[in-house]
Amino acid sequence: MKYFYIIGFLLLMCFDTLAQISFKFASIHAMPLSFDLPWLIRVFSHPWIYGAFIGYIGAFFIWMSLLKHAPVGPSFAASHLELISVTLLSVWLFNEPLTLLKTIGAVLILIGVLFLAKDETEQSLQAIDQQNTPS
Repeated sequence: MKYFYIIGFLLLMCFDTLAQISFKFASIHAMPLSFDLPWLIRVFSHPWIYGAFIGYIGAFFIWMSLLKHAPVGPSFAASHLELISVTLLSVWLFNEPLTLLKTIGAVLILIGVLFLAKDETEQSLQAIDQQNTPS
């Protein structure tokens, strides 16, 4: 079951990252923003918008599968790991700056996910011990 979580959250991160990066590329190619028919045609004629749809649909199905089995607290925290991947890809793809605050934020997200996962594991082990202890 441990590998199910690891693979599931990695897939969730990949689909979420695909959606966010695709939306950024689609928005760049849809400029100038005008909210009219030519703008809509520019948006939907570029393949990146479909990458965004695929990313969101994939993330939805992976997330629903994970929620059937994984505890909500750590799952919700782990579902935000794409913030780190999107930040790193934005530095590379869009020449956005990687600042000290972004780096500290990414480290704090990772630490938070690890703490929540560790706490959930300890609680699961305690529950198993209580079930196996004779009354």
